[in-house]
Amino acid sequence: MATSGGVEGQKQNNPALDPDLDTPDNPDHEFAEFGAGCFWGVELAFQRVVGVVKTEVGYSQGHTPDPNYKLVCTGTTNHVEVVRVQFDPKVCPYTDLLALFWSRHDPASVNRQGNDVGAQYRSGIYYYNETQARLAEESKEAKQLELKEKKIVTEILPAKRFYKAEEYHQQYLEKGGGQGNKQSAEKGCTDPIRCYG
Repeated sequence: MATSGGVEGQKQNNPALDPDLDTPDNPDHEFAEFGAGCFWGVELAFQRVVGVVKTEVGYSQGHTPDPNYKLVCTGTTNHVEVVRVQFDPKVCPYTDLLALFWSRHDPASVNRQGNDVGAQYRSGIYYYNETQARLAEESKEAKQLELKEKKIVTEILPAKRFYKAEEYHQQYLEKGGGQGNKQSAEKGCTDPIRCYG
């Protein structure tokens, strides 16, 4: 008798395909997760939102367990550069996070945001519960009406296991990025976000 293998066997034994079972530090808080291009600028935008208590950048939605930045950049893992946001829904409704997500990138661009090209830069909303899924779909429909003929390519999927990116990527622009020019993560800050390596 043959053993089961192939794709189905890989799915059953691949932790990268598991749901994200992490829990927020505070039981009254929730997670939200977004892919909108290079995670540095996206993270800083979410850091500035009142009601966001923590942000982390990382990799998710791919098939390779424990990926690192170099591996994700090869395009072989199918991971997305994501920002996982921990927020207080009593202060910051999920719909506010969705509005920021839509404003931060071009959701009609396939696997590309600006000069950043590759599947790791695709547009995605990765939900943690059915309410988030419904609100994400509703916001996508509203954005599609706004964009008219430009077709939105944003994927809306359950959040899979989150792999935290290397420490130097965390709060990268707030720490000064590659040029040492620190940018404010102060709540409510509206300074332009400059993304540089």
